[in-house]
Amino acid sequence: MKPILMVSALIAAGLLAMPPAARAHDDDDDDGGRHDGKRPRAAELADCCTPGDKDYPTHSGNLGNQAYSALTQINKGNIKRLGPVWRTHVSAEPPATDHTGQQTTPIVVDGVIYLDTPNGSVIAVDGATGATKWKWTPTAFDTNGTRRGVSVGDGKVYTLADGNRVVALDKDTGLEVWVVQPRGPSDAPLGNIEKVATVYHDGMVYVGTNDGNRNAAFALKSSDGSMVWSFYGGADHGTVVTDVNGNTVDAGATWGPPMPDGRSCAVVAGVSPWIHGALDPELGMAYYAFGNVRSCRSSQDGELRPGVNLFANSVVAVDLKTGAYKWHHQSIRHDVWDMDNVHPLLLADVRINGRTRKAVYHGSKSGHLFVLDRTNGKPLLRVDEVPMTVDSRQVNWPAQPFPNRFLPHCLNWQALDPKNIPGDPWRAVPNYNGYQPNASGQLVYTEPNYLDPDKPFVTYPPEYGATHRKGCMYDTHWDLPVLSTTSQNGGPDWSSYSFSHKHGLIFVPYGVNPVAHWRGAGGNGQRAIGQYQTGGILALDASTNKVRWTNHLGLDMGHGQGPLSTASDLVFVGQFDGNFVALDAVTGKELWRFQTGAAISAGAITYAIGGEQYVAIFSAGTGIPYGNSITEGDSLWAFKLGGTYKTASGSSEDPTPAPLRIRRPVSGNPVEGSTVSNTIYLARASRTTDTAAARDGVAANAMNPTHMRVPVGTTVTFLNPGAATFPSFPNQKLHCATQYFEGLFNPQLKPGESFQYTFTRAGEYFFNDCTDPRPTGKVEVYLTPQDVPNALHFLWGTLDLGSGSGLFTDVHGVVTALFKVPAGYTLDGEVKLKTPLSTTLFEPVSTNAILHDRLLLAHFRKSDIDNNIPQGDSVPLVLMVNVIHEGQQKQLTSTALVRVVK
Repeated sequence: MKPILMVSALIAAGLLAMPPAARAHDDDDDDGGRHDGKRPRAAELADCCTPGDKDYPTHSGNLGNQAYSALTQINKGNIKRLGPVWRTHVSAEPPATDHTGQQTTPIVVDGVIYLDTPNGSVIAVDGATGATKWKWTPTAFDTNGTRRGVSVGDGKVYTLADGNRVVALDKDTGLEVWVVQPRGPSDAPLGNIEKVATVYHDGMVYVGTNDGNRNAAFALKSSDGSMVWSFYGGADHGTVVTDVNGNTVDAGATWGPPMPDGRSCAVVAGVSPWIHGALDPELGMAYYAFGNVRSCRSSQDGELRPGVNLFANSVVAVDLKTGAYKWHHQSIRHDVWDMDNVHPLLLADVRINGRTRKAVYHGSKSGHLFVLDRTNGKPLLRVDEVPMTVDSRQVNWPAQPFPNRFLPHCLNWQALDPKNIPGDPWRAVPNYNGYQPNASGQLVYTEPNYLDPDKPFVTYPPEYGATHRKGCMYDTHWDLPVLSTTSQNGGPDWSSYSFSHKHGLIFVPYGVNPVAHWRGAGGNGQRAIGQYQTGGILALDASTNKVRWTNHLGLDMGHGQGPLSTASDLVFVGQFDGNFVALDAVTGKELWRFQTGAAISAGAITYAIGGEQYVAIFSAGTGIPYGNSITEGDSLWAFKLGGTYKTASGSSEDPTPAPLRIRRPVSGNPVEGSTVSNTIYLARASRTTDTAAARDGVAANAMNPTHMRVPVGTTVTFLNPGAATFPSFPNQKLHCATQYFEGLFNPQLKPGESFQYTFTRAGEYFFNDCTDPRPTGKVEVYLTPQDVPNALHFLWGTLDLGSGSGLFTDVHGVVTALFKVPAGYTLDGEVKLKTPLSTTLFEPVSTNAILHDRLLLAHFRKSDIDNNIPQGDSVPLVLMVNVIHEGQQKQLTSTALVRVVK
């Protein structure tokens, strides 16, 4: 069907929005950033920024990574009728594997869904039925595990595989067409070719690399895989470039003098385009975000690379066909925080100051967006040069560019108090940067502190407003940890943005996870142990860069959770807890929620087949930042209006995954307190090693044990080991056990001194050291359940958890549990229901106590628990009730066998 006729048919079927109003052409009318009036048409990938319709042909929907669809059949008025229509376990499809967990976002071409499977194979699935059309697993070489997306064009599917391979498959059969192992000029490596999503356009395949000593973006011919061009992120000595504005820069000189072996630091510095780029065929440019410096000692050591280090932390525009340099814009100069703003760059035509401009949006971990003219790289909205704290040893650049921030600029040193739990999302862990609790729990800057050795080297601009580091953006560091908002979760990281043509809004997922930096820190710094790892999604006005609304969902959203917006004012996005949600694009209010059963680290997609709109999500998950507490999976889910697919439980939704470990965990496995005399050694990683290197430890595990488990009522001793414990090399410094965030205790102990605290309530109690805040421990206080036979009953003999319409959204009402509390016991707040299909414990929506009969009534929402309870007779349900008995907290439990129908 011709594009115009196809669009007309989709509009007639109620699947597409009508074209935007003509007033978008009026330069005198500021329309808040709406699209410039082009009619939506079939996705031909002829330009960057036409929204998708029946297909979703690229990662993020189009070449401009807008993650927006013109489809409108599913809307706010009927979202409650959206239900699952099929589900495919891609690892179970032959050749089957037992792999789970993946970061790929599917694409849709001609009604067929293509995606990477958890083990790195590629699968093609019928978008209407979920039936597998083919699955490719190589036999002559291995796959790559972590993958982020395939592309389709010229009759082929393009993926990556082990051994730095790029592979082209026949899109209809999955048979290999060609396999190449690309190399750069003079047979130089291009970096690791293993996980970046590929992009196809006009006979070429665009690829990025990751985690190599030196990395490049490159393009291949789709016909045979032959090399067309490559562009390295780290500019070697002698690299001089002139941009489209006529400005010339010696990029190679920005890395300082040669290393002792004569090479430039740039050729071992990493600087990788580890997320796919954006393309603008009309301008003839490709745009790549290049990452931070990861070598030349480390990502957080700048001593050997004085200068701004081009093209690290930069968006670079190159010629689409030749790879020739066009322009660049650097978001962070001389990065020593691993703050690479690498994400799928967003292209959009927006109204700014009364004119329609061709924009590219660049920004991620730093929690702000640069709005640049994609024709020349110049800022379209204000960017300030902000003076920075400087450590002379780091050769810090004296100022950094700042656009309008959408996340806080500095940490909140919130008081320690049981009432402040969990507190402000951007609250700081105590003792970092010299902020110690006073007698009332207020965190105040205190001297002396562990950062005093830095004083001769650090300078503070007058604009900073202090002569100590407050935990603000790009606070400098050297050998001692400095906590700041320079968070590796501060923005979408490798999540994508979504741009609403209708409202001119950019939907930005974000994470909150402040990080301590020092030049010897592993990876990208130490996320402060014990802090809450949270996040959410917000909407930015694309024309002004200002926040319109924020929905702090409470979970990190910066690691693959790409939102999808539609012309019907919906925003779909997945979460680490397995929930797939739909929000109101105008207000951010949640409208719909579905439990997929596994963590989601993929972008949502939508497409149309046979006059029906579908929404799909790949529920597989990855461990960042919640580690092995996530539930991995391999499920591709599809939804449409009226969908009534049922899982094995008889409900549409999968069981709720295991609870996420929201607080940053301590190192080490749990140790029963009774095995170590309920005693914790401060500033020691070992209970037996008596050496000079072991004393006054500063590593994260320098509390022993780092994780102690004790029953309620246990008295725990905190000991700063002196000569009585370690005769040869006792600790020499004062050490603390600062408990947070409740602020229950804060002993300051000289060597040989101890402190005792009795834990009277269940929970997890983190503490760290004031001498150096990195050593962190946790006391996990637990209750031993006491069974009370026959104490639990349910109001009705049969629990009806079904839906009259078959739609999962029509499961309504509550289940009421009745628990007979024994004499002498009083309620202590927490009530939980344990179900057969989930390890998550469910809280009631309300409770009532009938005191004269000692009855507790707990009401649980059916829609919360139906997917966690199987159908059948004699289904066990357990109620857990915390109580006080003889002054001590205890937990009573009872089990009831019930009949469940659906």
